Amino acid sequence: MAEFETPAALVAATEQARLHGYRQMDAYSPMPVEELSEALGLRRTRLPRLVLAGGVLGGLAGYGLEYWSQVITYPLNIGGRPFHSWPHFIPVTFETTVLGAALAAFVGMWALNRLPQPYHPVFNVPAFARASVDRFFLCIEATDPKFDRHATWKFLESLHPAGVSEVVA
Repeated sequence: MAEFETPAALVAATEQARLHGYRQMDAYSPMPVEELSEALGLRRTRLPRLVLAGGVLGGLAGYGLEYWSQVITYPLNIGGRPFHSWPHFIPVTFETTVLGAALAAFVGMWALNRLPQPYHPVFNVPAFARASVDRFFLCIEATDPKFDRHATWKFLESLHPAGVSEVVA
């Protein structure tokens, strides 16, 4: 893991690592760095599709519940309207759509971010305590096919970081 003092240095190092062939890596920053996700080669998230599916399923469930309760199990003639009076179903359908989308977003974020994760090996590196203050870190994972302990260490040192540390699992 390499430690950098500026976000520009982190982005440049990440781009160099991608050009060098590393793919399994992660960056840690005390603030959002807009160019970093592109430099890391991250793909788009699946969360919008999950939220859409949750909203559609929630809306269908709400409409189905209204239909089942007012048309099939407990038909009640109110004001001479038909049992399947869809304008009455709109408020419940809207609310269950929003509820389904919100629950899908909440559960989807937890699942896609692999939360909760109370422990990660990078927490063992003493310098990593500054990751939430003023330092920027690039960590190349040992699971990367190109990873070699000595070659990766030399490569990280060639990026001129403030420091290089080994992450022990």
